[in-house]
Amino acid sequence: MEMILDVIYDTCIDSLRILPFLFLAYLAMESLEHWTGGRLQAVVRQSGKAGPAIGGLLGIFPQCGFSAAAANLYAGRVITLGTLLAVFLSTSDEMLPIMISENAGIALIAKLLLTKLAFAAAVGFLADFLFAGKEELQIGHFCEKHHCHCEKGILRSAVNHTWKIFLYILAVSVILNYVIAMIGEDKMASIVFGRPVLGLFAAAFVGMIPNCASSVILTHLYLEGVLGAGPLLSGLLAGSGVGYLVLLRVNEDKKDNLRIFVLLYGVGVAAGALVEMLGVRF
Repeated sequence: MEMILDVIYDTCIDSLRILPFLFLAYLAMESLEHWTGGRLQAVVRQSGKAGPAIGGLLGIFPQCGFSAAAANLYAGRVITLGTLLAVFLSTSDEMLPIMISENAGIALIAKLLLTKLAFAAAVGFLADFLFAGKEELQIGHFCEKHHCHCEKGILRSAVNHTWKIFLYILAVSVILNYVIAMIGEDKMASIVFGRPVLGLFAAAFVGMIPNCASSVILTHLYLEGVLGAGPLLSGLLAGSGVGYLVLLRVNEDKKDNLRIFVLLYGVGVAAGALVEMLGVRF
């Protein structure tokens, strides 16, 4: 019973941290739709070229909220696929504060963050190049689907969106955190320990768990010497906090969601393999 209460408490704290980002994302979407209407499409096209670089930089900050906000903005096609991927790939969640608290060293942290940023931006720009011109603004359709009642004001609509997604994240996160607590970090470590090739795939899979806890596990295992640089990078790149969880909820294109999932996983594994092949150490 005590473990369940601890899981619920920790999940509530983590979910509350995301709340401001969700609200601001929805408020921005409602404002853009209300004040600019169809004119926004041209603005997004002209100003979105630097999106992957900006998204990659924002994702570095240790907050699950950026990936959640990006998922909502992508569902309304306010940002491009490349920008979304850049945010998801660069998101580190709890990795940064853990490394700082464990005195991992500025050089190690800087090298890891810059590597993640480089992969995130590169993949984001490539995605935008390959899928250029295929994104259409869908804020109106998004609001219609989720019954936001935009006619009653943008503030009320943003609040309505926020609490619905917040409750969804909270419920799913409680379940995921409980499962992780039941399995334990030691058992998760045994999945990747001593398996150089399979370890990359396993670490990326752990990273894909839509929860901030995955970055905590991966970082601890790396600092304890259980994981190498390759598996660590695989897991951290593939992981997007609750971003993918929110995307599944708000983006109705299931094939698109699957494509993003495969891309994140594939990039994570490939980047980890490259780091291992080159003998890079953080």
